[in-house]
Amino acid sequence: MNEKFFALPEEKQQRIINAGYRVFSQNSYKKSPMSEIAGEAGISKSLLFHYFRNKKELYLFLWDNCAKVTTQYLEEYGCYEQTDLFEMLYRGMQAKIRLMYRYPYIGSYAMKVFYERDPEVCTEIQERYKKYRDMKAASTLLNLDPNQFREGIDLSMMYQEMYLASLGYLWEFMQNEELDVEKMEADFTKLFEFWKKAYLRE
Repeated sequence: MNEKFFALPEEKQQRIINAGYRVFSQNSYKKSPMSEIAGEAGISKSLLFHYFRNKKELYLFLWDNCAKVTTQYLEEYGCYEQTDLFEMLYRGMQAKIRLMYRYPYIGSYAMKVFYERDPEVCTEIQERYKKYRDMKAASTLLNLDPNQFREGIDLSMMYQEMYLASLGYLWEFMQNEELDVEKMEADFTKLFEFWKKAYLRE
């Protein structure tokens, strides 16, 4: 990746990033045209290739940026400092909603990338994704107080169940053309209340 990309004004960087998220979120990797990303970002295709040598480099950059900014927002909201799982989940939801206002297609991009099976990018994405997921799970479980939960609960399995349920919900949610962020917040709040009743000590 050309370092000149980082020398661009932040507003122009964000325009290119958002164009990439939008195009890659609505097409498979193979069928995502660089010309469309460039046009939406307001630059020429040749200039886009000046910043990124090829489509794969841009695709992987966008994934790394997705993981980086998500982690930054979660840290800003104090998610990793919480010992109360549901306070952490609530703060995480607020952080991701704020993130979606800055990058409207970042959620649908992340979901699309997770299920992408093109051999040119699949292996690298899954390796990077697993590293990020395992790091997040480890930091979450480390802070939890087992005494908050019902006796005999496997905390690792509980967290995995919550994670996969959230992933499934987001996949369906992202199929809608109009992203109703308020509905997403209301749905997750109900889900948190359900998990509290299922897992916390009475």
